[in-house]
Parts: sequence; C-alpha cells; structure tokens
Amino acid sequence: MEINKKGICRLSIVPVRGEPRHAAEMVTQLLFGDHYEIIEEKEEWKKIRMAFDDYEGWIDANQHHGISNEYYDQIAFSDFRISTEKVSTILFNKQSLDIVVGSVLPLSTNELFKMEEQIAFNGESKSMGSKGTEEDIKNTAMKLHNSPYLWGGRSPFGYDCSGFVQIVYKLNGYFLPRDASQQALVGEEIVKPEDASMGDIAFFENEKGRVDHVGIILDNNKIIHASGKVRVDELTSKGIFNSEKNIYTHKKLHAIRHVIRKRKE
Repeated sequence: MEINKKGICRLSIVPVRGEPRHAAEMVTQLLFGDHYEIIEEKEEWKKIRMAFDDYEGWIDANQHHGISNEYYDQIAFSDFRISTEKVSTILFNKQSLDIVVGSVLPLSTNELFKMEEQIAFNGESKSMGSKGTEEDIKNTAMKLHNSPYLWGGRSPFGYDCSGFVQIVYKLNGYFLPRDASQQALVGEEIVKPEDASMGDIAFFENEKGRVDHVGIILDNNKIIHASGKVRVDELTSKGIFNSEKNIYTHKKLHAIRHVIRKRKE
C-alpha cells in the first residue's frame, strides 16, 4: 500500500533514528520547520525522508506533525526565512517555543503562499535563498565555535562534523547532503591543497579510504570542524593538528572541494 503523507517539524529538535526504537542510533535531527514525507510506518514509529537532503530515518509518531500535500508543495516554492540566532523564541499557535539556529520559519514574500499556522517571530533571520560569501561562511562557522560534538547532531547543543558543515552552508544559501561522504561529491575539487581558500571544505579519510571527517578551511592555515566540540585547529600538509593535545587528529586528506560561487564584481 502506497503511503502518501507529509509532515513538518513543529518542535525545537526531533531525533531521527536508524531503527524504529528509542535506543537506536540517532542518525540526524529535524529542526523546527524541516519538512518531510512518510515512506513507512511501523507501530509507534514513522520512517521519513527529509525534503532538504533526502535523508531517511525513523521518528517517534508522537513527534510527527502532519500537513496537507498542498502546504508541502508550497514550501518548495516559497522563499522562507531561516533563523540565524543560536537560540531564539517564536510564538507558535499562541504558545512560546524555543528554536535553534538553522530552523526554517514559514514567513514568505510569496503572495500565493497560504499559511496553515500562526507564527510570530522578531529575532534575527535571513532569506534562505540569499547566497553568502567566503567571509560569511567563516563568520557563520565562528558563531558556532565551541558547540559540543554530538553524533547525528545538527544544533548548537551538539553537532557532528558533517552536520556542522551542512548547517553553516545552509545558513548561507547552499544546500549540502547530510553525510561527509556525500558532501565530498559536491562542488569543484581543488587539486592542489595550496590553491584552497577560505570557505572551501576539506575531507579526510580513514585507513580503509572511507571519508570519515570534514571541516571548513579558514584563513591563515586554520580549519574549523566538529571534533569533541566545534574547534579551530591548524591545517598542515600532515593533517589537522590539535595544539591542546599536541597530536594530529586527522592525518589523511581525501579531497578539498570548492562550493561557493564567486560573486561578479
């Protein structure tokens, strides 16, 4: 039987798990405003596919908020706002709700957009379609500096390495896949590491050649990445050097990719 149901996250953060049980691995998170389709149902769980990055996983049915097909389709053509504050508060259906940076706000300039809910927000936000520069990428990443590491995390209360990179670029109008191995296929490869510039993405691989880490290159041979926390370390020809531990935490560079499109002068 074909399932044709749509939903949207109407909580601050919702864990998305690899299996339909609470003890299962958290593979990613929904943030407020992330919409999705249901592709499978099992007891008190719903398997979803996120519209933003096509990532799949299971959510607790009690945390599902259903929307109409019409509303779901309208979202794709509406230039919504995205919250740029680490934590802010909205008034949602006359109740206050805390949201985190990267949450999508259904505030659109599209005259044909039809609201199904009442939302009030006066915090800092920007258009999702607004493209950032290399400097914007750096500033956004540094705003999240010292956020803790969390496997599967996409919020300032915990990021994993690819979740951090994805959110930073999302806040600057660039949509990246969820996992580091997928992100490593996006954009233009920088063949010579010395040609890399601020805002480029560096990928590292393990002993088996699998991409297992990612970070954003800054100026002055620095890189910002989520490893224990969102931190700034030195990037050398030998890898990422953690001066606090006096070790190279990631040694084998897999690739460097350029995603930001240069603005015309």
